[in-house]
Amino acid sequence: MTADGAPPDGAPTPTDPTPTGPTSADPPPTPAPAWSTDSAWSVGSVPPAVPHAAPATAWSGPVGAPGSVGALPRAVPPPPREAWARPRKVEAVPGTSFALVHLDVPPVTSGLAVGALVAGIVSVLVSFIVGCFGLAGAQDGWGVWVGGAFALVAGVTGGAGIALGWLGMRQIRRVAPPPAIRFTGRGLAISGIACGATGLGLTVLGLAMASLIQVTA
Repeated sequence: MTADGAPPDGAPTPTDPTPTGPTSADPPPTPAPAWSTDSAWSVGSVPPAVPHAAPATAWSGPVGAPGSVGALPRAVPPPPREAWARPRKVEAVPGTSFALVHLDVPPVTSGLAVGALVAGIVSVLVSFIVGCFGLAGAQDGWGVWVGGAFALVAGVTGGAGIALGWLGMRQIRRVAPPPAIRFTGRGLAISGIACGATGLGLTVLGLAMASLIQVTA
């Protein structure tokens, strides 16, 4: 080096002492991202996960059914007929602005009256069987026995028709308070009593004729 600080001829010129290549103290280089650098995500960030949408399925049901696109709302059922019924009795609750309303309950056909009519009809039918078998077998001596067997059935059903008809009449005539159920069927009860009595009368008449023919034969 010369007196003025310049390097001699042929000597290398000193450069910046800062090293330009990697050294052991430098951190390892960051790997390049797997996607393009001109994407919307920044380098080194994790791309957001895209949710997998469920495949769209075609609606196979009828148009307008519940669950279909554009389905119409279900029609609201009309209120029952009892909703328009006039109250039979209104009782005010003391000390309040409320009242207890008793609706007029529609009458119901009496089951006793229906049973009386059924038993009476059966009694009449069986009484014809009693007369037929009693008269047919009176000459041979077995008419009274066979007719008597069917007479038991006719007598039980006839008596049941009369009893049920009488109980049905009492049930129908009974005066019920407003919350109770009212019964109808007076004609059925009367018909049951009449059929039961007719069945008993025909049974006795048929069995008596069969016994008279068998005794005099």
